[in-house]
Amino acid sequence: MRYVAIGDPQAPYDTFLSILRGHALLDGSDRLRDDVHLVSMGDHFDYGPPERREMAATDGEAILSWLAEHSSEQVTILLGNHDLARVCELADYDDEAFLAAYAEARFVYDQGADESAFRARHPQVPDAECVARDYSCFRASQRELVTRLLRTGRLRMAAHHAGLLLVHAGVTAEDLAAVSIEASGAAAVADGLNAFLDARVAAWTGGALDLAPLHRAGSGAHGEGRGVLYQRPCDPASEHPGRLDGPPRRRFDPRSLPAAFPQAIGHIRDGKCRQLMPAWCPSGPAVDGALRSLVVSGQDVRYQLGCAPEARLLFTDAGMWHVASERYELLDLAARRPLTRP
Repeated sequence: MRYVAIGDPQAPYDTFLSILRGHALLDGSDRLRDDVHLVSMGDHFDYGPPERREMAATDGEAILSWLAEHSSEQVTILLGNHDLARVCELADYDDEAFLAAYAEARFVYDQGADESAFRARHPQVPDAECVARDYSCFRASQRELVTRLLRTGRLRMAAHHAGLLLVHAGVTAEDLAAVSIEASGAAAVADGLNAFLDARVAAWTGGALDLAPLHRAGSGAHGEGRGVLYQRPCDPASEHPGRLDGPPRRRFDPRSLPAAFPQAIGHIRDGKCRQLMPAWCPSGPAVDGALRSLVVSGQDVRYQLGCAPEARLLFTDAGMWHVASERYELLDLAARRPLTRP
């Protein structure tokens, strides 16, 4: 088997298939070849400008459905914050109510208008930007799909391969301690995180899915969402301290990652990494399409393009919507380097 991870597929359905096809992972029917196991790193919804909203809503559902049509022996689907939002921040919206909220949010966000009235009418979301931009491509049918995949165990919080932990946004030692998971190895941590998710889904009878203390959905009362599906690595010297408060957090110091195993994550592109970790980054413009690494050695941290053998974090979100499909790299999980194209 070839074990491959693909970063956040927030892009047209045809682009997603084109990337897999270009790496010779598909058969003549545009299904995965029998010798391929694919890990999708989470976030299957929401991309593009407002004028593409309807198409993007269809694309996200098509990509997630395509993945789920394969067996769990061939496809592992990780849960991202955009996926979870369908059963958290957006749990109470039907299509009509969301479209009305979206129109109102677009006006507030685009015009820079006062949003106090919007917040009062929509306390289940943190602000107008969340509806206008972050989760703009919502449909109720997406929530139904996410719900079904959660209840059937197809959406996972974590996976592992050859000692590498795969999670959407990264987990720190303190996150794991909060739910009594020992940071001993990638397999044990993945099993513990998935058992936590399964227990919460089993207890879920309606409304928003509760994954506290690992995840806190955004809301008017609490502000932006926080936790292991939202947080991003940062240099504490360059970030507002309140974003590192927690867990759950918006940001984490990568020196707090477990040392016993490396992690591969999605959720953050190169440009955001450079913004949050400027002192640890090489000079030059942001680059989409490429895998990247974060090396941690004691108190020293180094961020770089490519897959460093000693990396504590491997970054797989290469901006699928923002780069030509032939330039989008996939992660060869066995070799821990970009998958070689044929």
